[in-house]
Amino acid sequence: MVTVTSPVRVRFAPSPTGHLHIGGLRTALFNWLFARHHRGVFVLRIEDTDIERSKPEFTASILDSFKWLGIESDEPIVIQSQRVKRHQQVIDGMLQAGTAYRCYCTQDELQQRLGAGASHDGGYIKYDRLCRSLIGQEINKPSVIRFKMPDIQESISWQDIIHGTISFESDQFDDFIIARSGHTAGQHLPLYNFVVVVDDADMNITHVIRGEDHIINTPKQILLYRACGFTVPLFAHAPSILGADGSKLSKRDAATSVLDYRTNGFLPQALENYLVRLGWSYGNQEIFSREELIALFDLDQVGKKGAIFDTKKLEWLNGVYIKNSSGSNLLNYALVEIDPDFLGRVKGWDCELVVRLCELYKERVKTIRELLAEIESLYQDPVVDKNYFTEDAKTYLKLLYQELDTAQDFSSAALSILLKKLYTRLGVALPVIAKPLRMALTGKEASPGVCDLAALLGKQETLTRLKRVLE
Repeated sequence: MVTVTSPVRVRFAPSPTGHLHIGGLRTALFNWLFARHHRGVFVLRIEDTDIERSKPEFTASILDSFKWLGIESDEPIVIQSQRVKRHQQVIDGMLQAGTAYRCYCTQDELQQRLGAGASHDGGYIKYDRLCRSLIGQEINKPSVIRFKMPDIQESISWQDIIHGTISFESDQFDDFIIARSGHTAGQHLPLYNFVVVVDDADMNITHVIRGEDHIINTPKQILLYRACGFTVPLFAHAPSILGADGSKLSKRDAATSVLDYRTNGFLPQALENYLVRLGWSYGNQEIFSREELIALFDLDQVGKKGAIFDTKKLEWLNGVYIKNSSGSNLLNYALVEIDPDFLGRVKGWDCELVVRLCELYKERVKTIRELLAEIESLYQDPVVDKNYFTEDAKTYLKLLYQELDTAQDFSSAALSILLKKLYTRLGVALPVIAKPLRMALTGKEASPGVCDLAALLGKQETLTRLKRVLE
């Protein structure tokens, strides 16, 4: 178990430059469960300082995703763009303390001064610290703010809760930029590695739980924590979610938006269960209630290796949750979250019948969307392949029609007895009669039990569908 010596405070900080994706949701779940397990606090922070790409509709989508999952921030949601004055205050303090300085060098100037050989991967040029000599001077020229790297020889290390000791040599870093020049004179726009440190420090975050793609940012952030006199939190970098071929997860492997899973008919409990199990394990147990997840989840059971996203397994798990739900709950969920107009398209059936059909079909489907499609397909006049019915099949159906027409009890149990008597009397196997009956009722070769279906459709509708085939 992870040792916790102070009240746990964690955060999830999405950027509203797009919809919440699967990897982000898993990170949020890890944070939320860790906080719940240790009776701590989970806070949501919207990192919208990328003014050009941040959109209100993406913020709304992110919040809608959390509402669907039933995850709430324990404190008022923090909007990063509303904290600009605080960010500027810390920058001013660093400039005064000499831990940051203004740099007036442009990228072109750096290239000319240092030569083409100074470029690293991605066109990055390690800064030569020229403007350090100008500390304390003001020049009427656009500038960026650079962090003044301390003259340290030792590596920058931390004890990652998931990965163990991680180290970076200090000579890998230059005086990196913490704020770029704004659109107006004298204005500076703080960058990610700086603002995340200030925000986490001000929010008293004790544990930073995020994806392993942020490992490269951590040494810079540790340096900033120290330079600002902030307490350095504990870090835990969760392994990546991978596609079927072991590469980075793509649209081929999983829907990009969490809300796509709602639209496609997945239950939030199933998606939560599946995502938490991607990278975290508890013995061989696969299915967990939320209460169990809160009681059992901790970071010491999160593995270091990336986890493969398997859509088939998610569908299987979703099917298990559907089977364990009542027909009324499934219908109510579908009408609220997926298809509010569904009952209007099967308006000939009352709500009670639709609920009973949900109970009947839930054993055969993997998504709510599939459940609704099956019921709506049954409601429509079935499209029957008449070539499916041999002369013998028609003869058996005529005899069955006569029996059903005179039947007083049309319950599933009574119909099962009636069918058994008929195929026994005719000396044939049950499928010889049941298969053409199923095709007549549904237009499909596979369906729930034909006696259950006929009982729910009722005597008049069952006879009507049989008669249509016989004529």
